[in-house]
Amino acid sequence: MSSIRSASEIDEEAADWAARVDAHGLDVERDPQLQAWLKADARRAGALLRAQAAISFLDRGRALANVAPTVEAVVAQRPDRRALIAGAGGAVAAALVGGIGLWTARPQRLDTRLGEIRRVPLADGSLVAINTKTALEVAMKPQSRHVVLKEGEAWFQVAKDPERPFVVAAGPVRVRALGTAFSVRRDAEAGVGVDVMVTEGVVETWVEGDPGPRRRLSAGSRIVLASTVSPTVAESPSEIERSLAWRNGEIALDGESLEQAARLFNRYNSRQIVIDDPALAQERFVGLFQTNEPESFAAAVAKTLGAAVSDDEGTIRIAHARIS
Repeated sequence: MSSIRSASEIDEEAADWAARVDAHGLDVERDPQLQAWLKADARRAGALLRAQAAISFLDRGRALANVAPTVEAVVAQRPDRRALIAGAGGAVAAALVGGIGLWTARPQRLDTRLGEIRRVPLADGSLVAINTKTALEVAMKPQSRHVVLKEGEAWFQVAKDPERPFVVAAGPVRVRALGTAFSVRRDAEAGVGVDVMVTEGVVETWVEGDPGPRRRLSAGSRIVLASTVSPTVAESPSEIERSLAWRNGEIALDGESLEQAARLFNRYNSRQIVIDDPALAQERFVGLFQTNEPESFAAAVAKTLGAAVSDDEGTIRIAHARIS
């Protein structure tokens, strides 16, 4: 008999876990049983987020109706777990008809601080992972889903809904999801452009006011739009996965220079890495590190390249070791 769980079974288990998290305040990142369940099947993380989004629909409706659910009431819903998930879309539709769903017309502001990485389920069942120092606004309406990325980087896993287009705007760049998962990065530096990477499905991209044709990108493809360089589509699934290692709180280096690596760590930390020697800055490095551990990176560089590390409260300096 096969031990592989069906999608419906995973959804039911996810709803059970979501109810426990909601009722008892479980820490998703630290609860060992929940983490073991999530790691056993790649589909479970998405199912849990969908279930949590479904519960948030019900809770938001109660709040707007001035009804405060008790813990017992939340737990009591668990026997009807699959109905909870399946009925999320219907709950939102009913809220709109009843007048309590007007919140969907107001943009939802999502921000992250330096070093903060968030995973947020959206009202339509989509998921957004938000990188460090990012600001975006989400507007869910009856006929459209619109996200404005003001700065930073976000990865979207989009729930399929052909009747409501999902479009991300980053400056003049537009990215329309066609049942997909993708990331958009907008740098503050002028001329850098907007970096779009597709991890699943297909997206359509274009620049407002540009008479050129719209481009379609499939999974494993990457393009930089609205930059000083002519846009070209590159296909490198492995590079994209490394670039998106931040979703797990990691920086994956595979031959980047120390100068490039320092810039990556400096995006997440108030203690800035400085490479004092220009020649050392061009040395290549390989390794997997936590975004919030620049000290571990500096120690690895010192051990591997024989460099010297000195630090104070705000700076970690890496230089060639002096020969005595």
